[in-house]
Amino acid sequence: MVYGITGNPTKDALWAPLAKLIDRLTDDDLPFRIHEPIATGLVEQGLVDEEMCRAHAVDDVAAAGDIVLSFGGDGTLLRTAHRTGPNGTPLLGVNIGRLGFLADIEIGQIHDAIDALEAGDYRTEERLALQADLESDSGLDTEWALNEFVLDRSGAAGLIEIEVAVDGTPLNTYWADGLIISTPTGSTAYSLSTGGPIITPGVDAIILTPIAPHTLTVRPIVLPADATITCQVRENDQPYVFAADGQSTMFDEHNLEFSVERANHAVNLVKLPGQHFFHTLRSKLMWGARRSEEPTDRGQSISAPRDQSPLKGE
Repeated sequence: MVYGITGNPTKDALWAPLAKLIDRLTDDDLPFRIHEPIATGLVEQGLVDEEMCRAHAVDDVAAAGDIVLSFGGDGTLLRTAHRTGPNGTPLLGVNIGRLGFLADIEIGQIHDAIDALEAGDYRTEERLALQADLESDSGLDTEWALNEFVLDRSGAAGLIEIEVAVDGTPLNTYWADGLIISTPTGSTAYSLSTGGPIITPGVDAIILTPIAPHTLTVRPIVLPADATITCQVRENDQPYVFAADGQSTMFDEHNLEFSVERANHAVNLVKLPGQHFFHTLRSKLMWGARRSEEPTDRGQSISAPRDQSPLKGE
């Protein structure tokens, strides 16, 4: 198996564990391709020899790797997915961030993870991706997203008026700070923080979640994954932002139109033994946490749910 390695070079916690991983892969004669900024950082810090850490462009890392290891947080994995997703290379997210819904093994578990991968003891999950076709004054543009598309007023005063239709049938005209169109994978991201539902990744669905709608009766709605959603921004005098997985483009046009539907490719995420979406929810959202019998000075402490993953870590 060939490992592609990429990550977030701004994370100080990345370097020492990654250097140990490179030593282990080299000693075990396990081939790897490492993204240029990561390879450069390892060499410049004197953690590995240049001969054992040749730098590669990210597209080469994705093309040559049987599995790509993404070291960082969810944002790092999303950026990696945008380079590897279309060719179907499976991704394993290694968390050095904070929450980590997508990067769901910790960096201290990486050697146990390599053992499992080499033994073939893993599975891949196909995650729905979305495609957006935008029509603006500058022409046609196509974007895709694993988490979500966001139309947002970007701090400007006033609301955005957005007309939305599904499969050609009018759904609603939203007066809001913006609108999120997310996948089940993205349902635990921005959509969740604005009141959207959590959807398990195996469900084929698209979620529409308004951001601070002016009308209290306007609620999130879950649509089938084969729906085509068309949106039009109406008579807006303020600039606004369209973002695909956090990568933003500013618009100041009055009548931006775009459609969203299932992308023609999925994103493959690697899952190791014992990993389950419900375990992630319990761990990250503190579901099932119990209050300690002994109160602290100003209230009760809570115990995190047990980590049910068999990966031991360091």
